[in-house]
Amino acid sequence: MTTTAVRQGGVRLTQYAQGGGCACKIPPGELEEVVAGLTGGAPRTELAGDLIVGLDSGDDAAVVRLPGGAGGRAVVVTADFFTPVVDDPYDWGRIAAANALSDVYAMGGSPLVATNLLAWPRGTLPLDLAREVLRGGLDVAGEAGCHVAGGHSVDDPEPKYGMAVTGVADPERLLRNDAGRAGVPLSLTKPLGLGVLNNRHKATGEVFAEAVETMVALNRDAAAAALAAGAVCATDVTGFGLLGHLYKLARASGVTAVVDAAAVPLLDGAREAVRDGYVSGGTRRNLGWVAPHTDFGRTDEPARLLLADAQTSGGLLVAGEVPGAPVVGELVPEGEHRLVVR
Repeated sequence: MTTTAVRQGGVRLTQYAQGGGCACKIPPGELEEVVAGLTGGAPRTELAGDLIVGLDSGDDAAVVRLPGGAGGRAVVVTADFFTPVVDDPYDWGRIAAANALSDVYAMGGSPLVATNLLAWPRGTLPLDLAREVLRGGLDVAGEAGCHVAGGHSVDDPEPKYGMAVTGVADPERLLRNDAGRAGVPLSLTKPLGLGVLNNRHKATGEVFAEAVETMVALNRDAAAAALAAGAVCATDVTGFGLLGHLYKLARASGVTAVVDAAAVPLLDGAREAVRDGYVSGGTRRNLGWVAPHTDFGRTDEPARLLLADAQTSGGLLVAGEVPGAPVVGELVPEGEHRLVVR
């Protein structure tokens, strides 16, 4: 469903950004080259605790076990920010906050405190719009039960917003992207198509209410359901698309992932947006990255693009059955390809 474009004082925020949302990420292949070998960091001290999850598998957040043994708590730390994905500043703030908080939920944690990350062209865009962005972030963090305590801002030609989030988790009950095992189904907790609909919004001003509500929805309940069902492996689906994040999960877990394309839920209008050419460069780069590792069988190009669509604040992809979430595939023993789409 679409409605008339939302504007604040005639301003369309998406026109001030080269990219949009998580589609503005550095391509996954290029990013892996940049960070290759940059693991570990400074020598560990007793107060620092053990780094349980770091950069090695490209997981959603860092996790450090606090001193106190296996019965202690772990700290979950992440940061996420991006350019405007919608024109409405309040909605952009809500979406960016939900997206940042998602990294903590994707690890099986609960967010405690967040700080704002804001870049704003103060000579170009009114500061009252920035206030609306921050208000949106504050409201979603409040829904999550997460404190917001200050942050950092810079004068920048391109607006950007997000959060650095700290949470806690049980170190013995994490959701990791390297813990997948063959024989386990794959569940997806939000539909795909956010990228192409956001791209259409940027180009035309059409507002897709279902897409906005999907992006602002917290992944809190999905993470709790996954943990309650005994899941130990998950990731959230954001800028690298379903296939990109699934490829990272399968590679880290040493398995092959099989995707049933017909079972993957899509937002209304997503197929039409692909048909009409509203596909971001980020989505095409995602597809190019996974293609050498994927057996697409007879899957056509539009379906491939939707499976690689760069999502913003997408759902959780869980290795295991999650009540209410469709099963979209399964993990099988490692084969010739890391991904198989049927």
